Amino acid sequence: MPDPSKIHPNLAGRAQLRALTATGEPPQLPIIVKYRAGTLGVAAAVEGVTATAHSYRLIPASAHTATPDGIDRLSERDDVEVIWYDEPVHTLLEQSVPLMGTPQVWEHNLRGQGMKVAIVDTGIDPNHPDFANRIAQMKDFTGEGPADNHGHGTHVAGIVGGSGAGSDGRFKGVAPECTFYAAKVLAGNGSGSTSWVMAGIEWAVQQGVHVVNMSLGSDEACDGTDALSVTCDAAVARGIVLCVAAGNAGPGPSTVGSPGCAKTVISIGATDKEDQVASFSSRGPTADGRVKPDVCFPGVNIVACRASGTSMGSPMNALYTSASGTSMATPHAAGACALILQAQPGLSPQQVKDLFMNTARNLGLDPNTQGKGRADLFAAYQSALGETPTPTPPSTPQPPTQPGGCLEVIRTLLGGR
Repeated sequence: MPDPSKIHPNLAGRAQLRALTATGEPPQLPIIVKYRAGTLGVAAAVEGVTATAHSYRLIPASAHTATPDGIDRLSERDDVEVIWYDEPVHTLLEQSVPLMGTPQVWEHNLRGQGMKVAIVDTGIDPNHPDFANRIAQMKDFTGEGPADNHGHGTHVAGIVGGSGAGSDGRFKGVAPECTFYAAKVLAGNGSGSTSWVMAGIEWAVQQGVHVVNMSLGSDEACDGTDALSVTCDAAVARGIVLCVAAGNAGPGPSTVGSPGCAKTVISIGATDKEDQVASFSSRGPTADGRVKPDVCFPGVNIVACRASGTSMGSPMNALYTSASGTSMATPHAAGACALILQAQPGLSPQQVKDLFMNTARNLGLDPNTQGKGRADLFAAYQSALGETPTPTPPSTPQPPTQPGGCLEVIRTLLGGR
């Protein structure tokens, strides 16, 4: 008999609906199967289940397509622990006009030297001057080839650590001397599948990166038990810091999707130049009642690298474009984490997370809106060294200007210091 307890809620309803509405050939659903530890895991041997599209080592799982009957047959197997829906994921870009930033830490010769940061996204343009001789590896999981045909991943990488070479330093990223690893898991239309993203995360772990940036996600509220969240938590258990966008489905409650709802990642919300949480920034709680996001970083009107031949955001010139979203807030966090880990290499992912949460500037908002508040990189750095953090003074509202690059955001994170 089928075991419904093994069919994750994100799959169960879809399988029933497809079965009820199907005409002709049985419908095929994309699935991810997790196996019990110590079993062989041969889902493809089951009738109604296709050959393995991806197999994983970070968690014992494989990706397939299956008919509703095939899913039921899988649930009967003793070696199967859970069957997930292979959810679509996409970039988390807000299309309006919004910000974010970090230089006092640079004064201590901390610019990300030796730090490996994975960008799990649409790829990175290797010909952009800000990334010259900085991309160690590129891997495509979409079938399109490694080129960034969308622009999102290149922009995100520029925020993490663009050198500023194409702008005389004006649009320099947070960790401008870090080394990049580009996992292309989203196609040129900005979308992909959970199974692609899982493969990209596993590849990043195999490269020995220190930080993973994930400015992507799904639209549905979650409880952290979905395939992507479980994979992210497994990567954190390997000692890797994962910075994940909370999402752009705000301002309503319970709008944080996967993998922003994962338990051990750093889930990032977005603020503007006035330290207001952006209206688009997703709010908690998670479906199982946990507070999310964990902390906010600036994410409105950020100018960073533009991939050749793309038009994402509001292009400033051939090399830079402006965009807003938790997609833009998250790479500020990833770059900041790289600097903290450069300063204190022995910190665990939880210790890094705690540093930013415990030194954040409280914005006086509900925790499920702001998390612990807006991050203060210099205060986190001081705390990492065992010093008493310098309180961040309230930010002073500025008159409207052109969109600002990471240097402006960095000053925001330093409280104008």
